[in-house]
Amino acid sequence: MKTTVNKWFALIIVLTAPLLYVIDIFIINIAIPTIKTSLHATDGEIQLVIASYLLGSACFLVTGGRAGDFLGKKKVFFWGMLAFTFTSCICGLSQNAAQLNIARFFQGVSSAFMVTQSISLIQILFPNPKERSVAIGWYGITLSIAAIIGQMLGGYLAETNFSIEGWRLIFFINLPVGILSLFTIHIYLKETPKMQKAHFDYKGAFVLTLGLAGLIYALTEGREHHFPWWFYLLLLLSLLQFAFFIIIQRKKLKNNGHPLIDLSLFKLKDFKIGLFAVLFHFMLHTAYLLIITVYLQSGLGVSALACGMYFIPHAVFFMISSIAAGKLLPTYGKRILQLGLCIILVSFLLQIFLFTNKNIPFVSMLFLALYGLGNGLVLPFLLNMVLHNINEKDAGSASGIFSTFQQTASALGISIIGGIFYTILDDSGNSKNYLLALQIGLTAGIFCLIIVWVMLYLLPGNVGNKNKTTHGID
Repeated sequence: MKTTVNKWFALIIVLTAPLLYVIDIFIINIAIPTIKTSLHATDGEIQLVIASYLLGSACFLVTGGRAGDFLGKKKVFFWGMLAFTFTSCICGLSQNAAQLNIARFFQGVSSAFMVTQSISLIQILFPNPKERSVAIGWYGITLSIAAIIGQMLGGYLAETNFSIEGWRLIFFINLPVGILSLFTIHIYLKETPKMQKAHFDYKGAFVLTLGLAGLIYALTEGREHHFPWWFYLLLLLSLLQFAFFIIIQRKKLKNNGHPLIDLSLFKLKDFKIGLFAVLFHFMLHTAYLLIITVYLQSGLGVSALACGMYFIPHAVFFMISSIAAGKLLPTYGKRILQLGLCIILVSFLLQIFLFTNKNIPFVSMLFLALYGLGNGLVLPFLLNMVLHNINEKDAGSASGIFSTFQQTASALGISIIGGIFYTILDDSGNSKNYLLALQIGLTAGIFCLIIVWVMLYLLPGNVGNKNKTTHGID
């Protein structure tokens, strides 16, 4: 790919996609209590504000990546960024929770198209392995910086009121950044060659989306309505959709077609074990960020701005430990990840036994920092576990499956563990209930931690020794 500008400047343009994507995860987490009050949303509806974004992204990650092959990466990157900017504004204009959740779903869909192109463009911009390694490193650093920006902006904007409510600015802030990014994409990036033989699996994407949407909606809204008949019907229909999805994927694979997910990869034992680790780790991670935010703001009365500041040590320690782990992983392999899980376990146990109904800023920030320290040893390197025994020709498909599992797991964590948390709460808003809900939510997280640790134990001892470190979303 030839460009008229320095490729490192082009990298800055490309990194705007993951920057905006991650900011919109963390900026919402901090502002959730404010949004709930403003829109008079139920607990289930407010869970969907996060889950629908992750769900939209999960359903179209594989399709988004292939769209760049078929239509050209610059074109898909440009239109994905445009759609993300537009849907962000629709989110900011939403008048009720239903409108916001629909807009958030399509915001997630658009993010799947732009983020997948950013990863592909880095590979094209930097054919030299050493330079590519540096560029991917900056990709990971961008995700950490985005987390810090999101947490600080979420707290600040949620408490800021101009002519409109402050939480709406959380979405409108994407407008100037998006416009600038669109301009630079159009002017400075060149189009990539198109693969004429690339094909979309529209049917597979549609069936998978229906199945996931039904499952997530049932888990979040069913609890709100005391598990009525349609809750069980949606669960059944979702299972049928997943079964149908597997059937059509196998049929496409058998007929040498282009399935959305290459099911032949699931014959690899280590690949399946790695995906189970991904599933349970991202469930606990995303759910924890939600429940600790609600506990601090609604349970202890911490302001949105102060809550955002509480999370800064978490992001900083995540960045420090992930950099250190990147150097240690080739030597110590999966033991680095297991050490990280043990640190997270200590953090959760300390929070269960030492958190009280009173706000103690230093203690809260210390426990969050400890969680970030442990998570930095785990989350960015789970991809190494999944791709360890994958052939180079299957790396793209395996990465797509990994990303889909990651986002789906995050949505499930919000729905299941977040649902357990909200079930403990009552309308009285008693701070003791928030503490109990946090403790039970953390206990569910510990259960997930144990499963992840066991999955890593079952993997070969040298997993991670290959120099493939790739950063994930923190």
